[in-house]
Amino acid sequence: EVQLVESGGNLVQPGGSLRLSCVHSGLISGRYCLGWFRQAPGKDREGLATINRNGYPTYAASVQGRFTISQVNAKNALYLQMDDLKSEDTAMYYCAAEEYACPSDADTYDYWGQGTQVTVSS
Repeated sequence: EVQLVESGGNLVQPGGSLRLSCVHSGLISGRYCLGWFRQAPGKDREGLATINRNGYPTYAASVQGRFTISQVNAKNALYLQMDDLKSEDTAMYYCAAEEYACPSDADTYDYWGQGTQVTVSS
């Protein structure tokens, strides 16, 4: 059984930083693309960053230069370092996994965590 569990969401002031974590189990090592997504109330789910099977990261334009995706394979962990947070970054953040490819369409991902809430407010 595949499980993904996010943590690290919190209330933070504009300009602040957070690091989200996603611990996964049940994924065959080296077979999956891992990604971070978010969904704000009333908005579609938005792709933020992915890391492919070779460890190569890709970012959405909205977070390029502010967010950094990384992983520690030995810990089955995926991270999202978020810097210079803005009010528009307020959303539920999810990690997801898809076998082999890194599609941009969130609906394509097979496995999802339950989400962790990030609120950016003064």
